[in-house]
Amino acid sequence: MNTLYRPELLYSHGAFGRGQGLLVSPEGSILAAEAAPAADTVSLPRKALLPGFVNTHSHSFQRLIRGQSESRAMSGRDFWSWRGTMYHAAAHLEPEEVYDVARMAFLEMLLSGTTTVGEFHYLHNGPGGRPYDDPNLLSKQVIAAAQSVGIRIVLLRSAYMRSGYELPSDPGQIRFFESAPQFIENMNALAAATDVPLGVAPHSLRAVPLRELKEIAAWTRARKLPLHMHVAEQIAENEACLREYGLTPVALLGREGLLGPDFTAVHAIHISPEEIGLLARSGATVCSCPTTERNLGDGVLVADQVMREGIGIALGSDSQAQIDPLEDARELEYHLRLDRQQRAILDQIGEQTLASRLFDCATLNGARSLGVNAGLLSPGYSADFFTVDLDDLSIAGHCDEDLLPLAVFSLNRTAIRDVIVNGRWVVRDGRHPLREEIVSRYRDLHEKLWGSRERQKKSPVLSHPDQGRLD
Repeated sequence: MNTLYRPELLYSHGAFGRGQGLLVSPEGSILAAEAAPAADTVSLPRKALLPGFVNTHSHSFQRLIRGQSESRAMSGRDFWSWRGTMYHAAAHLEPEEVYDVARMAFLEMLLSGTTTVGEFHYLHNGPGGRPYDDPNLLSKQVIAAAQSVGIRIVLLRSAYMRSGYELPSDPGQIRFFESAPQFIENMNALAAATDVPLGVAPHSLRAVPLRELKEIAAWTRARKLPLHMHVAEQIAENEACLREYGLTPVALLGREGLLGPDFTAVHAIHISPEEIGLLARSGATVCSCPTTERNLGDGVLVADQVMREGIGIALGSDSQAQIDPLEDARELEYHLRLDRQQRAILDQIGEQTLASRLFDCATLNGARSLGVNAGLLSPGYSADFFTVDLDDLSIAGHCDEDLLPLAVFSLNRTAIRDVIVNGRWVVRDGRHPLREEIVSRYRDLHEKLWGSRERQKKSPVLSHPDQGRLD
């Protein structure tokens, strides 16, 4: 039986309209308004309806380190030392705890209006580095967590083979490592065991040597799966790649024919104009993670240069330092404002308005990167959407024409009231039915892992914050 959703305002192609409805099939697809009469009508007075956000790059287990790495005494001074805190969390998680922390992260995403997550998953082995009897056990835990909460997931299984060029194996990474043949064998097994969409995520050129990367990329493209990879997040990463291969990461990927419309370069902060051209000509996507990148001090994506070349920018919550897709969208612009000491920098590109351009980064561009039929409220797309309370304090006093810029730059998460994924209502009036259970189990896990500061100070991983530096 079809359902017709009737909000006060419906978002479509950069603007809000009145008197329109959204017709959804029982299978969870959006139908043309004239396709069939709706048997059920859902009225949504004083609400706007918008396409669900797409979180293109997530490491769900890192939700556990939120607030734990904001001191130099605990996590050092930069990205490389921050990893010690992350390794501490990764080292201690049992399979059911991977499930619990993933549910917490995915719940927060849903309550932020996110309906699809691309989970860049590299936690594979047992705590001592030994593979489980089922090498995909932790992948399946993350998938089960997404299904429990009700968010759409694309599992981007990550390949991770070494600590870096000419570096000894880092004990903090032993749960990540697989050989290329093991990775491909495990990907085949996972594809046979699940019906959720999958992608392949070689972690980075520091973690996957070029020969193995080419082997994995060939396997991926033979199956027409998305290919995601951390690229040029840190200057030291570029320098190590130059020492090993004589080229920076993007230049090397371009030379080897590894860029393409199926490729998403995650971060891509430290890139040259020539490398931007390589990405543009290949049709690749860039996934920016501004709240994480500012938290880690990674740097600022030159989003204006990237957009001018026609490259789509998607967004991700990455380390979960903050889960707010609109915050990531607005920071694409705000970081440039601080750097250039000007305003509305991304407004000077093409005819699309600044607000709609940033909204596409949070929705449509991410869906294309992950290969899912979402991000638009159009016939044939998945019925993934959320509603906004038009009387919420953060946007009160708007008119139809200024609601989108007001939402992109000012909307508070309290305004998000309902979330529907594939036609299924998973958040209603700001409440998720499993919220209390998920938060309770996460609270117990957090206490077990972190306990007291005294316990943290005794951690062998955290006591060496500069372990594994590249520079």
